[in-house]
Amino acid sequence: MTTHGDSATRSGAPAVAARTGPATGDDPPATSADGLPAALAGLRAAIEAARFPLALPSAEPARRTAAGLTDQLDDYVLPRLARLDAPLLVVVGGSTGAGKSTLVNSLVQARVSAAGVLRPTTRSPVLVCNPADSAWFRQGELLPGLTRTNEPSDEPGTLHLVTAPALPAGLAFLDAPDIDSVVDANRALAGQLLAAADLWLFVTTAARYADAVPWELLRTARARGTAIAMVLDRVPPEAADEIAGHLSEMLAAQDLGAAPLFVLPETWVDGQGLLPDKVTAPLSAWFARLAADAEARSAVVRQTLDGAIAALHPTVDALGDAADEQVAAADALDERVRAAYRGAERTVDQGLRDGRLLRGEVLARWQEFIGTGEFFRTLEARIGRLRDRLVAAVTGRPAPAAELKNAIESQLVTLLRGVAAEAAENAYTGWKAHPAGAALLAPELAHASADFAERAERLVRDWQRGVLELVRAEGGDRRFVARTAAYAVNATGLAVMIAVFASTAFIPTGLEVATGAGTTVAAQAVLQAIFGDQAVRNLATKARVDLLDRVNTLLAEEADRFLARTGAARPDAGAGDALRRAAVEVEKARHRSGLSDPDGPVLPAADQGGGR
Repeated sequence: MTTHGDSATRSGAPAVAARTGPATGDDPPATSADGLPAALAGLRAAIEAARFPLALPSAEPARRTAAGLTDQLDDYVLPRLARLDAPLLVVVGGSTGAGKSTLVNSLVQARVSAAGVLRPTTRSPVLVCNPADSAWFRQGELLPGLTRTNEPSDEPGTLHLVTAPALPAGLAFLDAPDIDSVVDANRALAGQLLAAADLWLFVTTAARYADAVPWELLRTARARGTAIAMVLDRVPPEAADEIAGHLSEMLAAQDLGAAPLFVLPETWVDGQGLLPDKVTAPLSAWFARLAADAEARSAVVRQTLDGAIAALHPTVDALGDAADEQVAAADALDERVRAAYRGAERTVDQGLRDGRLLRGEVLARWQEFIGTGEFFRTLEARIGRLRDRLVAAVTGRPAPAAELKNAIESQLVTLLRGVAAEAAENAYTGWKAHPAGAALLAPELAHASADFAERAERLVRDWQRGVLELVRAEGGDRRFVARTAAYAVNATGLAVMIAVFASTAFIPTGLEVATGAGTTVAAQAVLQAIFGDQAVRNLATKARVDLLDRVNTLLAEEADRFLARTGAARPDAGAGDALRRAAVEVEKARHRSGLSDPDGPVLPAADQGGGR
């Protein structure tokens, strides 16, 4: 049979005023920490909102930290804060084969947890309590993500609940999986359960007390202010003093010298797999005193709870730094893309200024269009004759105009394809050199879009039509356009396009002997003959601006292939600050809550004869 707690999922914080178990007139308030539950709920929301999607070295540790913080808030801090008077939960943890299950069985005088030589032995964790306390644990406010069961289970995410009348009311033991289990899920669950403990009972052996893994967890417990007691199990009697003394020195060196230490000698187990009463008597008596002393239990709970809440602040600060790194990485990746495409925009702008587009096919078609030799010979002639020459050339020879238009389109498209390919390569290379960028790349990003050439051709054709519309608008009240109709507009538009292709088009110096420069001077002369000097400048400027605007839009669309990827992964820019603000609010509320650590150790000393 399987039962579920009322809070079987991590859907949020438990109600602050929630109460479980029997209520009496002597019960303390649900919490004496006014304002702290709300501050913790706000912190939980900030942690849940923080995202670490970019592949940075800090990302996976941050995700684990965020998950661990959320688990601890849901599993322990919030429900425990809502019920400070709930039974004291002792989580029994330790290394593989340390004898945790045998010890729990012996302390409750019943075989409640499976023990054996095969590892890992403990399947679902076992929580054993007095029957009077079972309602609190079965309702599932502590460890709400674990499904309660009445029998052992191999299913992950289950908690086996057992009652034992021999265990005093007000005290519960939770037999956790091995902290160094070969099964990853067991190790993770052990850590989760230890984070939900009011008291950690660490069990180690004479052979393994110096292992690294337990000490790492003990240091974590110390940092959280968790109450700790130690059991040194299976100690040869002849070496008991020496081993216990060494372990005591190690505990003192880690600032854990106040932790009670119980030394259990090597011995036999009875037919039920229980240790002799005389071996466990000191530890049983110690727990009996703790269970009978409500004030002592309350002190343990408050110390551990206060320590857990105090430890949130530096951990959340580090999480905020990791969130800031995510934002900074996204900004850096975006900047590498934008820099690559800004370079492409500059190359196009320079290409319109340095005359490179006036070479080759465009130059040949332009010279053919205006009749190069005769045009240059009459360049100094009267304006009227020049205009008439242009009109006659256009009206009599339409084919060269089309060829020139096509040559301009081809030259521009070639330039655009080149800069787009270079920009894509530069952006791709920039991302590949960044760990977060490399994880976002796809092979197609190394090149311009598959349809880029088609879009570039459409852009140039649209721009050419725009130039013709500009000529019509600028020359609408001039007899030239009215008299020569479409041919004049087309010819003038082509001259404007040629003039756009060089910054020197409107500042001839007389020293320009290069073919391209001479060509643009010719275009200037044609346009001045029709419109006048200032109108020419306006036409070319507007046409150039229009072309660059269209090009920049096209290149921005190419850049968006990259930017969309960082946009989808980009965390909230304010996540780091939100985390830090929430942590500060929790710390303020903690200081007002009255949960502060008492002076001196809260646990009773270990009984002489069974411990130090």
